[in-house]
Amino acid sequence: MTHEHNHKKIGWTIILNIAITIAEYVGGIMSGSLALLSDAGHNFSDVLSLILGYFGEKVSAKKATKKHSFGFKRFEILTALINALALVAIAIIILIEAINRINNTQQISLGIMLGVGAIGLFGNLFSIMILNKDKESSVNMKAAYLHLFYDTLSSVFVMVSAVIIYFTNYVIIDMIVSVIIAVMILYSSMEIIKKTIHIFMQGVPDGMDFDKIYRAIKSIKSVKTVHDLHIWSVDSNEAFLSCHVCIEKVKNSDDIINGINKLLLKDFNISHTTIQLENNNLCKEKAICSK
Repeated sequence: MTHEHNHKKIGWTIILNIAITIAEYVGGIMSGSLALLSDAGHNFSDVLSLILGYFGEKVSAKKATKKHSFGFKRFEILTALINALALVAIAIIILIEAINRINNTQQISLGIMLGVGAIGLFGNLFSIMILNKDKESSVNMKAAYLHLFYDTLSSVFVMVSAVIIYFTNYVIIDMIVSVIIAVMILYSSMEIIKKTIHIFMQGVPDGMDFDKIYRAIKSIKSVKTVHDLHIWSVDSNEAFLSCHVCIEKVKNSDDIINGINKLLLKDFNISHTTIQLENNNLCKEKAICSK
């Protein structure tokens, strides 16, 4: 799925979520509902997330230059990390406000709370439908989708809390729901933070087994040993590999390189490789490789 396709979809969800945020903020002020204001705060973070995601997809699509030989693919990871950290900040603000309201409960207009909650619910459901098909195409799209998914759940909680308060008059339910929303926000951000930091630290991409890849390369005919093996990614999709390979004396070393590349592409979907062929181990340092 292209970045061009992704950022068009994100553009539509930005418009929807700006409308939802305004409606929920005004509704939260008018109704006195912290849960609704919390949902508005979450939706505001959605808008920021989607705007960052929009530019993340746009910038990531730029071609490589002599100054940036990998292109701008990692910008996608940067925007995803900023989005997740913004979620953490929003969650902390909600939790602080909920604690402050424990001894300072306010009257709540349940009609406004329920009506605006419904607007948020249907708006977010529509946004989810727009992004659902492409949510796994990049970590940036996944971050945007998670924002919307958890905001949809929080809209459901707002509506349910309004009904419970109506029948029980337990206004504290509003604060409990706001805490639940904050916890959901924190939970949704942790996966993205963990994944983006792993990519920034040039970790082995998820789903790839270092040992298995090592053994596969070593199994190629005429390959004696493999060392200085590195596997990493610059974004959430494309994996890179570099290694030194000690080989037996052969007439055409290109055949070995072609064999390794075909194997890596077929079995591990690794298409970007740098393979150095050697007759002896030229590395001075000890490399982490399986035996």
